[in-house]
Parts: sequence; C-alpha cells; structure tokens
Amino acid sequence: MNRRNTKQRQLVAAAVRALEHPSAEEVYAAVSRENLNIGKATVYRNLNLLTRQGEIGRVPPGEGADRYDFRTDKHYHMRCRACGKVFDAPMAPLPSPAKLLGDTGGFVVEDHTIEFVGLCPGCYKKISEDNKNG
Repeated sequence: MNRRNTKQRQLVAAAVRALEHPSAEEVYAAVSRENLNIGKATVYRNLNLLTRQGEIGRVPPGEGADRYDFRTDKHYHMRCRACGKVFDAPMAPLPSPAKLLGDTGGFVVEDHTIEFVGLCPGCYKKISEDNKNG
C-alpha cells in the first residue's frame, strides 16, 4: 500500500536526520517544538512506518530505548555505556560474515549487527576526572 508522505512524517524524518541516533522521545521533543499539535503516538507511528519502509533504521537497544538512524546502509555502531549515546563506528561492513563463521551446523545467516560498547569522549573525561578527584 502506498502511503502518502504527510507533513508529520516529513517532520519525523527531518528530526531523525538532524539528530544523531535519537530515541523516539528525542524525536518527539524536536518535532513538537515545530508542531505543537503533533501527538506522541503520531511520532511513534511514523517512526515505525519509516522503519518498515526502509527510510530510516532502528538501532536495537543495548539498554534503554531504541534509537533511530537516518543511515540505512550496512554499518556498525558504538554505544556509550555511561550516557547511552550511539555513534557510527568507523569500520567498513564485513564482506561476508557467513564465510567468517565457517560451519554453522545448518544455521542460515541472514543478517548481522555489531555494536561496540565503551565510553564516549565526554563520559571518559568525566569519569577520569571523578577518579582523580575522588
């Protein structure tokens, strides 16, 4: 079914593009500043629709809420364990993960994700300073 591109959907897509891996709450906050009449359910519905249509990506949660990504090409992420922010990893996609695995015992690999977990520069600096002072 071909859905029309509504003003609300355009605002949601623009917010995902402008913010770096935002949560649905962050998208709602950004969109509601531009359109006071938009409801939270409308933002969530449009995020789900844009994801299903392949126009945006969903970054599975490590802990916390899903995050959304305007990049839909295959790429990997880094997640800060302290603040929860998500960043694109500076790594090219693996050419053939199935070949790297070898014998999977009949398991057919259809997709994969890689997420690196650690500390972003801001949190690392804060934790380092707290450790020096405390």
